Parts: sequence; C-alpha cells; structure tokens
Amino acid sequence: MKICVLGVGKMGAWMAKKLSFEHQVFVFDKDREKYSNLGSVTILEEEHQISGVAPDMLVNSVSLQLTIPAFQSVLGYLPGDCLLCDIASIKRELPTFYRKAKYRFVSLHPMFGPTFADLMSVRDENAVIISDSDTAGKEFFVQFFSSLGLNIFEYSFAEHDVMMAYSLTLPFVSSLVFSSCVSTDAVPGTTFKKHLEVARGLLSEDEYLLAEIIFNPHSLAQIEKINNKLNFLWHIVKNRDTDEALKFFNNLRLQIRGEKE
Repeated sequence: MKICVLGVGKMGAWMAKKLSFEHQVFVFDKDREKYSNLGSVTILEEEHQISGVAPDMLVNSVSLQLTIPAFQSVLGYLPGDCLLCDIASIKRELPTFYRKAKYRFVSLHPMFGPTFADLMSVRDENAVIISDSDTAGKEFFVQFFSSLGLNIFEYSFAEHDVMMAYSLTLPFVSSLVFSSCVSTDAVPGTTFKKHLEVARGLLSEDEYLLAEIIFNPHSLAQIEKINNKLNFLWHIVKNRDTDEALKFFNNLRLQIRGEKE
C-alpha cells in the first residue's frame, strides 16, 4: 500500500517509520528540519508531489488545530478512492468535515503521547479506533495496532470526546492547577517531585493541543467535578473533621481500585 503521512513531528515520524516496515511510505512536512531519522521513507519536498504518488491512504498527523486545514489543502492532489486518516486527540469538527469531503476515512487516537510514552516500546499502551470509520480502514489499523501489542478500544465520534474529557481533561486540569501553585522556595518531597515531573512534561506539549483538550465541550463537567471535590475537601480541612477525612480517604481507595463504596 502507498501511504502518505502529513506532518512528521514525534507521532507522525513514529507512524511513518512503523508503517514503512510493510508499506511504501511518503512524508510531507512544511518544516524541513523534521526530515531526519525517518528510516526508509520517501520525502516529498512540495505538497503538490502528493498527486504523483496517488496514495491509497493519507495519514494526517499535523497539530490538532491544523488537522482540517491540512486535509483541505491536499484534497485536490488525492485520488477519489484514497482513505483519509487522522490521529486527532479531540474530534470535534472532524465528523462534519468527513461528511462533506465524501472520502472514505478512518479516525484514530493513539493514547500514548510522545512526552510520557516510550515510543520504542508501546506494548500494552492503548489506542482508539472510531467506530464510524470505513470498515477496511478499521481492519487495517486493528491489525497494525495488534502487531504492536496495543490494547484497542472502539468508540463513536461522540463517545470519544466524552471519554477524552475524562481521560485527558481531568489529569490535564489537575496538573495545570498544581503548576499554578508551585513555589520555587518549596523543599520538594518525593510525591511533589513526581507531580512536578508530570507537570513539566505536560507543559512541554504544544499550547494549542492543551487548549483544544480543555476546550473540549465536555471538559466543563470534569472541571466542575474537580471544583466540587476541592470544596468538599476544603470543608473537611477547615473543620478538622477527622472522621470525615478518614471516610473520604477510604472512599478514594475504593474508587481507584474500581470498587463501590
């Protein structure tokens, strides 16, 4: 299969190299400095060269806010039977785009961001395939992800963004609030240092990605949940209510083990 990858940042480069083991892969990125350590792929110097490739699949791995514009800029260079693929963390306007574009598509979300995951070994990491996708596209990536030892989940577009408000917004917002309270005068303990490491990693991500994650329409419900729990904890501390604190800690232990109260 001939596959063209748009955008060769960390995740795009990873996709290009992994796919090139079994397929003929071409890459294009407007930032020429990213054209290094890509393995056995063919580099396209100009966007219009995609037309000469006539790819069977186009994998769009540019930054989140540019995903739809990047698709729109290359549609004129693609054959009508080309399979479009995105790896966007939040899907938002993509369902509408795909309906209007009238191309077959497969929408993915590799749940192993390059900041924290070891891209050399992603076994037991998670990946989402959108159930609304083209059947052949889903089958292709089920086989691809399975060969890497990934756990595969399937959600609709709507289900995906609801789930991401939980699995991305909740930890992101918690880390952002922690970061806003950090003092350079603090003497860090082990737990503090671990939280700080996570916060620094998160803040090394692209600002537009962070913004899109927290602007997910379903994020406000998670932020409200954080506010409610903080208010509850504030009252426990203010009243020095040991019994309520012990009950709170026990309920948290049950919750993180997936057990009911």
